[in-house]
Amino acid sequence: MGKITIKDVAKAANVSFTTVSRALSGNPEISKETRERILKISEEMGYTTNYIARSMIKKKTELIGLIVPSIDNPFMSELAYYVEVTARRFGYNLILCNSYPDLSQELKAMQLMVGHQVDGVVIIPQKRSSCGNLMKYASLLPTVYLSENLRDMDASYISVDNHKGSMLGMEYLYRLGHRKIMYFGCRVGSITHQLRAEGYQQACRNLGIEPNIVYFESSASSIEFGYEMACSELSHNSGFTAIFASTDSNAIGLMQAARKLNIRIPEDISLLGFDNIRLSSLPQIDLTTVAQPKEEMAVRAVKMLLHKIENGTSDNSFEIIEPSLIERGSCRNLPSPVI
Repeated sequence: MGKITIKDVAKAANVSFTTVSRALSGNPEISKETRERILKISEEMGYTTNYIARSMIKKKTELIGLIVPSIDNPFMSELAYYVEVTARRFGYNLILCNSYPDLSQELKAMQLMVGHQVDGVVIIPQKRSSCGNLMKYASLLPTVYLSENLRDMDASYISVDNHKGSMLGMEYLYRLGHRKIMYFGCRVGSITHQLRAEGYQQACRNLGIEPNIVYFESSASSIEFGYEMACSELSHNSGFTAIFASTDSNAIGLMQAARKLNIRIPEDISLLGFDNIRLSSLPQIDLTTVAQPKEEMAVRAVKMLLHKIENGTSDNSFEIIEPSLIERGSCRNLPSPVI
C-alpha cells in the first residue's frame, strides 16, 4: 500500500487539495468544523506530513538541533526536556544527539545538524575547546551554547553564575558553623567547573578558610565516578566537617560511598551539591544543593536561538542567570564552629 497523500485526503473529504493543505497548516480561512473534519479523516487514513517537501516550500525545516554530552547525565536530560518542550511551544521539533565520549563525536553531531539543514542548534558543550572546534560549522547556522560560560569567546550562550553559586554554598556552610570544607570534584577542562572552583576559593579567602580541592580527571560528572573517588577520599578524611560537591551527581555518588564506609550524612559530614537535579529531592537522598534554574535556562536559550533564526542575525549575546540555594536535610548546624 502506497503512502497516503494530501490528494487522497482531499478525495476522501470531498474537498480541494488547497482546502486540505490550508486545514493542515492551520490557515484561519478554513472554518473550525471543516478543519476538524479534515484532521479526523487524515488521522483515520494514516496521513503524515511530508516535511521535506514542506521545508522546500517554506525555506525552513522547523527543526532545532540539540547536542548534549550524554543524555544519561540527569542534569543534561532535564535540560534537554525543557529545551524540547520550549521548542515545540514555538512550533519547532527537535533532533537530539549525544556527543560523548570525545570531541570528534561532538564534531560529527554538528556536521549531522548542518547536513539535515536544521534551522538552528543548541549545544551543551563538552569542554571549553568545543566552541573553537565547532566554529566552522557554527558559522553556517544559528547556534547557542547552553550551561557553559564561554567568557570572552565569540559565541552566544546562556549560563548560570557558577562562581556566585559556589560562594552562595560556602557562605551557607559557614553560617552553619563549618570551617573545614572540602570541595569535591573539580573537573579539568570545563569552564563551569573552573568557575565553581574559583568561587569556592574566593569564599575561602573571604571567610578565612583553608581551601582543599579534589580534582577529577574524568571528562564528565557521574554518580559512578563520584562514588569511586569518594571511596578513596573518605577512607582518609582529615577532619572535614562538610563537603561541597561540584555536582549533584558527584554528591549522590559520595553518599553511596559514605554509606559503604559507615559515615553518616549529615551527622558525621554535611554534604552540599550543585545543580538541583530531580534525584536530589528524593526522601532517601534529600540533598541540600545550589540550584540551576534549568527550565529558565532552556527557555532563554531557545528564545535566543529563535531570535537569531527569525532575524537572520549573526550577532552574539549572552545571559548569566542567578542560582539559588535549596535547603534540605544533608547539612547540619554545628553547635560551635570547628576551627
